[in-house]
Amino acid sequence: MDSRTATPDSALAHPPSDFIDGRFVQLRGGSAAIVARDPADPQRVTWTGEPVLSHVDDAVASARSALRSWSGRPLEARVAILRRWQEVTAAHAERIAAQVCDEMGKTIAECRFEARALAEKVDITLDRISFSRVSDYELAVGATRSGACRFRPHGVLAVLGPFNFPAHLPNGHFVPALILGNTVVLKPSEKTPGTGQLLAELMHEAGIPAGVFNVVQGGAESAARLVAHDDIDGILFTGSWPVGRRILAANLDRPGRIVALEMGGNNPAVVMPTANLRQAAIECVRSAFATTGQRCTCTRRLIVHRAVADRFVPLVLKAASTLLVGPGRSGTPIFMGPVATAAAAEATLRFQSDLAAAGGRVLLESTRVRPPEAPEGHFVTAGIVEVPGFSRDRDEELFGPILQVAVVDSIDEAIAQAGATRFGLAASLFSADDGEWEAFFAGVRAGCVNRNTGTAGASSKLPFGGLGLSGNHRPAAAFSVDYCAHPVASMVERGAEAAVPAGMQWDDRWLGSA
Repeated sequence: MDSRTATPDSALAHPPSDFIDGRFVQLRGGSAAIVARDPADPQRVTWTGEPVLSHVDDAVASARSALRSWSGRPLEARVAILRRWQEVTAAHAERIAAQVCDEMGKTIAECRFEARALAEKVDITLDRISFSRVSDYELAVGATRSGACRFRPHGVLAVLGPFNFPAHLPNGHFVPALILGNTVVLKPSEKTPGTGQLLAELMHEAGIPAGVFNVVQGGAESAARLVAHDDIDGILFTGSWPVGRRILAANLDRPGRIVALEMGGNNPAVVMPTANLRQAAIECVRSAFATTGQRCTCTRRLIVHRAVADRFVPLVLKAASTLLVGPGRSGTPIFMGPVATAAAAEATLRFQSDLAAAGGRVLLESTRVRPPEAPEGHFVTAGIVEVPGFSRDRDEELFGPILQVAVVDSIDEAIAQAGATRFGLAASLFSADDGEWEAFFAGVRAGCVNRNTGTAGASSKLPFGGLGLSGNHRPAAAFSVDYCAHPVASMVERGAEAAVPAGMQWDDRWLGSA
């Protein structure tokens, strides 16, 4: 295969490796090697290495061995190391952004935003509002009896990261996990292995003790081995529903194992007659096509009231048709980079064709595009298809830049169409009517329900997660501390006497003969 290897200015300091027990274990090439490529230049190989299944066992054993020492450290000592992580990631933000851009393909501006978020997660985790939910407390439960609630780490946590935010989203899991005393085994997406390795290199630079943080590379086989491993205590996953389902199936006989799933979405945005149409058009286009449609919060279904459809839909078409597509490192400002793989580009165009075959009308056609500076990249333009309506029977999450549009006649119909999905991650309403907002908020089941702003983009200072096929009531972001520790209740009797319960006889003289 005629492929260029990683360029000399690679962000990585080590050859392709796993990180186990504080050491980088180099991975050789082979017939089963993972080959990560730059989506803007697929001939350029950014990382390649053959996973070693036994490394999963080694990493779990390392994390288990380090658990007692790490969890036994005072909270302040663990926080100090994560503060060092904060400093290291801030210092290397440009290096992180470059690695993400080369592997995932999104714009360098988006990659820089992601890189900055790593350091911010430490402060968000330790924020008084968030951390108070896992702070120990005591109270009186009787005249001489006190009660206490103390929080303990789960133990060894497996973190499975996605390709679309390969640094930020795993970081959102493992920072609170480590602060609360857990040890971690991270398996990055096989599409972005270099970013996972870079996280290990930076964690090593931050001084994490051996075994506390481990990284193992691999695809589905490695993931399956990790999530079904007998010696882990929890799984923190970001990815698709089909993979989340397999994780649940592998753990049906382990009800005590924490499983936090953040999965996809088929997110609606509703535009009503009182909406600011300029604001709504900009936000809907931004949310539909941010990260080339490869965010779980992207708007995929646009629901427009008939009274404004003739004015609003043309605005969306015009704005979407202006989106600049090109390589993430383009010298000119671009909005969309390539999709991550050739298969994703093909799936985008096939999805558009399937919608048209089912009665949809293509208003803006998504097509392949070949920028002069990157003619072989996986580039597709934004596509918009008008459909008769939405139903659970056709409820597919496409990770690509296709927006479906349907027209309704009332807020009630809009709410019904918004709810015609098995997912429940994000939803938005554009309306100046408070009554419509209250009806929408009450009628739409989603973990993130916005008003006059798009579905894509969330505040890390709030909970982030969904319902239905989007999640299992384990929201991340500001609430990630909740799934990284469990409460233990204790009652302590301080009095000298114990009351004899009704139905029991007691004679203190028995003490002398005992």
